[in-house]
Amino acid sequence: MMISTLSTIEKMTLNLTEEIRVQAPLDVTFATLLEQLGPLNDTPEGQAMNMKIEPWPGGRWYRDLGDGNGHFWGHVQAIKRPTLLEITGPLFMSYPVVSNVQYRLSEVDGGTLIKFHHTALGLIQDEHREGVGKGWGHMHASLRKRAEAATRPGKAAGR
Repeated sequence: MMISTLSTIEKMTLNLTEEIRVQAPLDVTFATLLEQLGPLNDTPEGQAMNMKIEPWPGGRWYRDLGDGNGHFWGHVQAIKRPTLLEITGPLFMSYPVVSNVQYRLSEVDGGTLIKFHHTALGLIQDEHREGVGKGWGHMHASLRKRAEAATRPGKAAGR
């Protein structure tokens, strides 16, 4: 039996960037980001993810399945309200991999610009490589919608 251990650096890395423009103030957008990563997180199909985020350095980001069960996604590596959130960990990948996720927020005319960056290194499976853009895209669209709704009179940001 022969097992191939050769992998190219491209196959072992993931690099995704996105700029998200939100028509909401910086502080509202940052608060909504924490809600979206935590209790309001859901799949593109609308299924609740039951995510928890502890928004302080070293805080956990995880999926709570109840009764002490769940999935560890990462730790808050850096947080500087309301301009930076950085998380490191395996995220949704349960195999040898480490990710770094950065949200850098800045005020722009008419609202907030979020610069998102997800970098990963490890034995990244093709299904995750192919689906990661859809997952982040859904999360960011929900974030934008909720933050913008929160700034309209008479509208609530939640579900």
